[in-house]
Amino acid sequence: MKKADSLTKKVTTQLAKPAAGNPGRAASGKPANGHDHVDAINQVFAELELAYHNQYHKAYGQEGSVGIAKKYWLECLAPFSPALILKAVRNVVRTQQYLPSVATLVQACEDAMGEYGLPGAHDAYVQACVAPHPKAQQQWSHPAVYLAGKATGWFELGNNSESQVYPLFESHYRKLCQRVLAGEELVIEIPEALPEHSAKKLSLEENKSRMAELRKSLKK
Repeated sequence: MKKADSLTKKVTTQLAKPAAGNPGRAASGKPANGHDHVDAINQVFAELELAYHNQYHKAYGQEGSVGIAKKYWLECLAPFSPALILKAVRNVVRTQQYLPSVATLVQACEDAMGEYGLPGAHDAYVQACVAPHPKAQQQWSHPAVYLAGKATGWFELGNNSESQVYPLFESHYRKLCQRVLAGEELVIEIPEALPEHSAKKLSLEENKSRMAELRKSLKK
């Protein structure tokens, strides 16, 4: 029990006090991906150490390896919000007995998005590409998919290759997902239909009357 308490105190102290050469910071000293993401990655590694103590120290026992791993995980998990990252790691800790890889946590983040009705980024991309017109009136799995498609451009999605357009779509989609995870409700605004214009066909007498009025106005 004393050993566990000591470890908890150690981890808490490490989180409270930023270490020199923080792997989440660029050479300028500014956060590379935002301070919240750096905090999230520090918390992830603290929880992994608590949950997988022996495996953790075997994997990251070499001096400097934790710092390198944190930097790599920070880059891989940057598209996800800090709240989603922490939710994902806790899901993994509850269900997996082995120390997870970064790929496992990326997948866990994608799965956690599904709890909010948000499909994975690539599934959302495919959905946006194949949806017929009019886009706003289709049944979308989530409004974020439609809004990301609209922001990317329907023409671009339909005519450019995946390698060209997917990164842009993913960027828009990730930002929309973060808004959803922050509690915002996204809405698809359906354009109002144009008023129907039904021209009334004039009778022969009405046509003659209008022609007479036109001739009269020309003589003035």
